[in-house]
Amino acid sequence: QVQLVESGGGQVQAGGSLRLSCAASGGTFRNFAMGWFRQAPGKEREFVAGINWSGSTTNYGDSAKGRFIVSIDSPKSTVYLHLNTLKPEDTAVYYCAAKYIDSNEYHYWGQGTQVTVSS
Repeated sequence: QVQLVESGGGQVQAGGSLRLSCAASGGTFRNFAMGWFRQAPGKEREFVAGINWSGSTTNYGDSAKGRFIVSIDSPKSTVYLHLNTLKPEDTAVYYCAAKYIDSNEYHYWGQGTQVTVSS
């Protein structure tokens, strides 16, 4: 059973940085792609960033471009999301997700980690 566990959220002032981690277990992940999503209160879930298991391909949502970086440590089965130059509008619950590489839908989700950015 695939399990994803996020960590690293917290409260930070605007302009600050955080690093989120997602520890994956229970699957053959070389056939997976990983993603980060976020959801703020009253808003729809939003794609933030994605990466394949080898780390050779990344993609970003508009809100993340130029400020966030997704990376992966495949031997440790851990995906990271580096949040830089944070803004109050980045406040949300951030979720890690996994999907088969040829699928359009993410099948597995973590429980989420809260990021709060104060002005």
